[in-house]
Amino acid sequence: MQTRRNLMSRSVAVAALLAGAGLLPAHAQSAYNRAAFDGKSVDEVIKGLGIAKPVESADIAFTAPDIAENGAVVPIGASSVLPGVKRIAFLVEKNPTTLVGVFDFTDMVETSVKTRIKMGQTSNVLAVAIMGDGRVLYAQKEVKVTLGGCGG
Repeated sequence: MQTRRNLMSRSVAVAALLAGAGLLPAHAQSAYNRAAFDGKSVDEVIKGLGIAKPVESADIAFTAPDIAENGAVVPIGASSVLPGVKRIAFLVEKNPTTLVGVFDFTDMVETSVKTRIKMGQTSNVLAVAIMGDGRVLYAQKEVKVTLGGCGG
């Protein structure tokens, strides 16, 4: 029986072969930013993304629970009505991998995203909005985790 895990493993292997042969489009090869995702702190992630230091802003609407009973599935979301938001990134300060997701936007869509993340322990979670003009804005919230989801 074909499992989801087997299918994902095969898909990753095929993608690696295609990338190694240079058969993937340029944007598909560069979509994964290893330096940013390997960052172990907010400062390392910012450096890896190549962005300016974020400034706190009330223009970023960030939703996250006060208490996450299970750190394996923590629902979060971010949105903004500001024009020119190109990316929204989610960072968890005390996670083994600080950067948990990056979402790209065009001017043709509403700047809003909801997802679920894993958290290993109680930590500040940041929603960082990267603007087309180079400004970087963020909103944050502390989420208390009662049962860790990152192997804890």
